[in-house]
Amino acid sequence: MALIVHKYGGTSMGSTERIRNVAKRVAKWARAGHQMVVVPSAMSGETNRLLGLAKELAPEKQTADYERELDMLASTGEQASSALLAIALQAEGLQSVSYAGWQVPIRTDSAHTKARIESIDDTKVRADLEAGKVVIVTGFQGADALGNITTLGRGGSDTSAVAVAAAMKAQECLIYTDVDGVYTTDPRVVPEARRLQTVSFEEMLEMASMGSKVLQIRSVEFAGKYRVPLRVLSSFTPWDIDIAVESQSGTLITFEEDENMEQAVVSGIAFNRDEAKISVLGVPDRPGIAYQILGAIAQANIDVDVIIQNLSKDGKTDFSFTVNRGDFAKAMDLLRSNVLPSLGAQDVVGDTKICKVSIVGIGMRSHVGIASKMFGVLSEEGINIQMISTSEIKTSVVIDEKYMELAVRALHKAFDLDQAAVQNAA
Repeated sequence: MALIVHKYGGTSMGSTERIRNVAKRVAKWARAGHQMVVVPSAMSGETNRLLGLAKELAPEKQTADYERELDMLASTGEQASSALLAIALQAEGLQSVSYAGWQVPIRTDSAHTKARIESIDDTKVRADLEAGKVVIVTGFQGADALGNITTLGRGGSDTSAVAVAAAMKAQECLIYTDVDGVYTTDPRVVPEARRLQTVSFEEMLEMASMGSKVLQIRSVEFAGKYRVPLRVLSSFTPWDIDIAVESQSGTLITFEEDENMEQAVVSGIAFNRDEAKISVLGVPDRPGIAYQILGAIAQANIDVDVIIQNLSKDGKTDFSFTVNRGDFAKAMDLLRSNVLPSLGAQDVVGDTKICKVSIVGIGMRSHVGIASKMFGVLSEEGINIQMISTSEIKTSVVIDEKYMELAVRALHKAFDLDQAAVQNAA
């Protein structure tokens, strides 16, 4: 008898009919003899609706107390969907019970709206599984040491599911979503994009960090750290599909590199529209300046991505970096009010009309000239590169947002990702 974790996204839980189909699918796995833990997201659109109500009441509030209440509010979406799924399973004739994150408990730090999981006590869940129950655990949330409800940030239900699977040493974690796997890029941008049968953990981590929306990056980090077998597949296949077929569908996130990986230099094109660039101009070029700027940003719990410092001229330099567009206003206010006066810099300017486009592939380790080919393709399309970031298996560029789709289509074609052979690559 295997322990399996299922995670269902908001679209999969988007109506009572879809919740009923999820219950039928879970019941099929339970009747096949598996112990089942299910982690659902809120019903599609519910979290946005709740946060929209908060914004109507206090559009400018950004205090710690306000963020605590946002977590109290947003967490109710997952609690509702979890209870509804438990009821639907009971209607299917199965014993089931739902728990909020704090009831498990899932312990997190106290960084409201962006909390990180610290520990999971699986005692209660294991007892229910041994009693023959299907257990539903709310995604996206936990509680800090003081008992305050916390949320894990957008996409946090993926992280919840993988963390539960890791804590309970599940045989596999299946992420059910509205797409049938991981593609070479977003099919809505490039209709020729192809589904990958397998993708390496390292590639998936880079793709998630570079903007791929299939999996939340922290869920991939968890999977890698604890080696949780992970599969992405569609919840819109017929619920009564044979388990043997279903368990081989979608895209497997693998930790094994095989000979096929040599065939694909680039496995996918990721992109992110939710980017903003901040430049601190005329910064004194002396040791510790980068820390003075980015240390304050980090203390405000703002993630920084691409970083560039220009050459010094007359003892001054310009320092640029990117942040999530949702953090742009907060970062700009922080720099102008606290950091800029102490630095002696000339000014701080920002640009929210940018995006990031990345090529990712484990084959880039053993091939030269991949970055130059990328730059050549963009040059031929008349696309200017503002910033560049690289790792062993990816190259990212920051460009004007209006050229994003053109860049993705051109790169997808240039690296032959529309060819059927990619199906068997990493």
